[in-house]
Amino acid sequence: MTARILLFSATKGYRHDSIPASIEALKKKGPSINVEFDDTEDTTQFRDDILTKYDAVIFLNSCGDVLDDEGIAAFQRYLDSGGNFVGIHCAAATCENAPCVGKELGAYFDYHPPLQESVVEVIDKSHPSTAHLPDKWRVLDEMYNFKSDPREVGAKVIITADETSYEDPGPRKFDHGSPHPIAWYQERGAGVQPGGTAGRSFFTGLGHSIEIWSDETFLSHVLGGIAWTLQLGTTRAFNPAAKVGNAGN
Repeated sequence: MTARILLFSATKGYRHDSIPASIEALKKKGPSINVEFDDTEDTTQFRDDILTKYDAVIFLNSCGDVLDDEGIAAFQRYLDSGGNFVGIHCAAATCENAPCVGKELGAYFDYHPPLQESVVEVIDKSHPSTAHLPDKWRVLDEMYNFKSDPREVGAKVIITADETSYEDPGPRKFDHGSPHPIAWYQERGAGVQPGGTAGRSFFTGLGHSIEIWSDETFLSHVLGGIAWTLQLGTTRAFNPAAKVGNAGN
């Protein structure tokens, strides 16, 4: 069955001009991973009867406290029911008032140095999001610094930033661990409450510019991460007995 995924790109504060290009690129590539994407910036979509239709939710360059208490509570219930999560780039600056979001992300955004060509290192090529990447990957992007180490919530870091390859004037106020995390995954999302059914979580700090969303190497990274989140079988696209996901209606 085709998986159904919600792209959520609502913003308060900074807004990436790459959002339309990212939505277009993902919808175009969706059939290649057997996924149908819906996109929204309507925060009232975060209600039980709507979220229950989706096999994963992607925070796609979302930013700020865009969900109210009811929306956060519905998202928590979605996660507890086996829903999967993906965060892309500025997603890490979304809903800092929501512990479930922070734990699913793995870490919140602190700051980034100026946009510049940088080198990231693939330290684990066993994951579908990194299997086809070069060991050292030169990208024009923002090398995010984070407020905590995603490894503290059990995330497995798979791409790191080579801090010698770019200029970062700082200052850093937080320790996000070493080597510098840029992309990671959680086999069981840490945002799930005790007794819940944990789906998977994937985050990449890359994805700033319009241009990168036409880069096939980057798209293979993102699509590999998205496809991987679905494969645990906690949603209806892979498990008819699951509580959330595309039931084919």
